Formats: sequence, C-alpha cells, structure tokens
Amino acid sequence: MILSSEEIKKRILKEKLIENFIDLEIQLQPASFDLTLDEIYLLTSSASIDFTNKERKLPNYKKIEFNNDWIELNNGIYLVSFNEIVNIPNDLLAFVRPRSSLVRSGATIFSSLWDPGYSGKSNCLLVVLNENGIKLKKNARIAQMVFFKLSSLANKTYSGIYQNEGINNLKKKLK
Repeated sequence: MILSSEEIKKRILKEKLIENFIDLEIQLQPASFDLTLDEIYLLTSSASIDFTNKERKLPNYKKIEFNNDWIELNNGIYLVSFNEIVNIPNDLLAFVRPRSSLVRSGATIFSSLWDPGYSGKSNCLLVVLNENGIKLKKNARIAQMVFFKLSSLANKTYSGIYQNEGINNLKKKLK
C-alpha cells in the first residue's frame, strides 16, 4: 500500500517522518512528498564495491557552488543532497522518483531503497542527459519520495554507514 498525502502529513506532524522541509503544503503531493535540492557534487574518482563492504571505497566528490542561487550543469552524472531529513519507521519503506518536470527537461534521478529504520539527509544521483544541460535553482523540487506500508513491522531495521548522514552538517549550518 502506498501512503496518501493525508497519511504522509499525519506522520510528518506526529512522528517527524520528514523534517527540515520548506513548505509542507507545496511539497505534499497526492501520493508522495517533493524533495528539494540542497547541494550538488561532481564525482571525481572511481569507486569499489564488494560483497561484505570490507573493501568498499566510495568515489571522491567535489561540491559545485551555486551562482546567485542557480547552477548550470552539463550532461553528466552528479550526486545531489536534499534539504529534507527523512526518518523511516519500521512499518514503512520509501523510494524516490524524479519529478516529471525534471524528466521533461532531459534529466532523471536514480536512488536506492530507503529501508525501515533509516534516518538522514540523503543523496541521489542526478543524471543530466540533455546535451544542452540543465539549470537548477537552489531548493528546486526535483524528486518525489513515495512511502510504502510493509505487510508487517520490520524486525530488523537499517543500521548501515549512512545512518544519520548529513544531519551533523545541517546542524552546523543552522547554528
């Protein structure tokens, strides 16, 4: 079952399902929640992925700065971080999809699954396919998070290295 806007809003207000949003009424969609653009990074090295994560090595990233709240991106692959902090309870999971305006502009979002128990200010890949590039404004709504109700409570929740990612950096910005 996919959560409706009413259920998402209720969980935001009671359980802090999503925090640090800009405007609840604008970002709340009929069956999803719009995520907004905070930062963009260029991938500057290769990565290594193994079975146990013992030899995992993420790529290096270089932050791309906004110019008067705008950023122009050439076609390519970027890591984007969102403004919102997401707190997935043990009865839900979430997926992120690109907003249709982003797709119609020749770009898309790739993301992984948000597991029950995950909390953080997470990232996705932004892939700009348009040969002419794309121009994005700070805080633009670029992705939609869809929440799925599990058939039963998860007895094992997320405990990986990305737990609470970006939250400490956000707290520093707010001070």
